[in-house]
Amino acid sequence: MTPAARPEPSHDPRAGLDRVDRSLVAATQAGLPLVPRPYATIASWLNLSEEEVIARLGALQDRGIVRRIAIAPNHYALGMTANGMSVWDVADDRASALGAQVGALPFVTHCYLRPRARPVWPYNLFAMLHGSTREAVEAQRSQVAAILGDACAAHDILYSTRILKKTGLRLRDD
Repeated sequence: MTPAARPEPSHDPRAGLDRVDRSLVAATQAGLPLVPRPYATIASWLNLSEEEVIARLGALQDRGIVRRIAIAPNHYALGMTANGMSVWDVADDRASALGAQVGALPFVTHCYLRPRARPVWPYNLFAMLHGSTREAVEAQRSQVAAILGDACAAHDILYSTRILKKTGLRLRDD
């Protein structure tokens, strides 16, 4: 699909977005409409063409402003009720490469590096694991441990007990 001609930007310096892109992000941040042609519906809301909506979303992805457009199923409704954030103390010089391997596992939904908060919190690699039972999640944790091997000095898992928030980032007008 050929990108539509773009209007002159009126940039928002706070977000690096022009006025139209900011409106597009705001219109889609809670999810796409559940209709046969969601991009056409969004286009009608913003007085754009469907092609321009698709092109702008693609450009936002290319720039790294939008990471992905995906379905976000309710894992609890799917029977995945044993969910745990596994935390790992991984050698800093190997954490990035090993984290990429862990993040590629099909059962890992979030994987990222964070600064340690020693001496209380030695962990720098986080990986969210989902399963229908804690035993299933523990088996997943064992697979992660096998990948990390001797680069991992310690690990733990924090099991979810309830959902406090299930939304992504929301733009605000400041």
